[in-house]
Amino acid sequence: MFGLARLGRMPLDWLAGWWRIIFFGAQLQVLALAPSSYARGGGSRLLRHMYLDTAPILWWFTALSALLTLVITRIVIVTSLSYGLSQYALEMVIRVLVLELIPLTAALFVALRCTIPNGAALAEMRRSGEFDVLARSGVDPVVTHVLPRATAGVFACVMLAALSCVVALVLAYLAVYGVTSAGLDGYARVFGRIFTPAVAAIFVIKTLFFSLAVSVIPMASGLYDVEGDGSRESAALQGLVRMFAVLLLLEAVSLTGNYA
Repeated sequence: MFGLARLGRMPLDWLAGWWRIIFFGAQLQVLALAPSSYARGGGSRLLRHMYLDTAPILWWFTALSALLTLVITRIVIVTSLSYGLSQYALEMVIRVLVLELIPLTAALFVALRCTIPNGAALAEMRRSGEFDVLARSGVDPVVTHVLPRATAGVFACVMLAALSCVVALVLAYLAVYGVTSAGLDGYARVFGRIFTPAVAAIFVIKTLFFSLAVSVIPMASGLYDVEGDGSRESAALQGLVRMFAVLLLLEAVSLTGNYA
């Protein structure tokens, strides 16, 4: 009987969990726009988290993206030449890498490296009672501990995606045309044909929502959806499952908008 009652509550618990995530995301956006959030050391905490979450992974993720660009570009060029479709090789590389793979990979990388561990750390702080101690002393733990981590996650995701996309565009040009300016006109035409205003808007919005998803969901799971003993592993798993669901939904909507 107890099992049936728990099973019947599962859909309500699932909806309540998503509602808490949406409400928590709105709360963070309001706090991020409030000047008072950056007073009394708030700005220095934010800068510190932005540096710690971005600098250690920025350059070697960019190097990994460069290697991936060279490998995929070479495969596409060789394959297209064998089928007599070389005129479409560059466009395919840009669409696959810049529009789809790099933003998604950057979001997953930031989530696994930064935001999911940060969400698990928040769950541990909440379980140990550290948040209650801060609240009793008149300090808002959401402002001092959650907001800097979430904002830093958004910044890291956008930075990784932006820098890696620029590197991929440059390397794709060099792989196709070599070290010469003769192909700039043709490359500009291909780039303009791909990045229409609608596609560019979808790309920017998708990257922004990716960054919000990988930042807000793990933090919300760590703060509100901790079950059982409130372990770091439980919070990390909950954040990972929900984050993957949102990322897949966003990618599906993006593909529909770009190619429908």
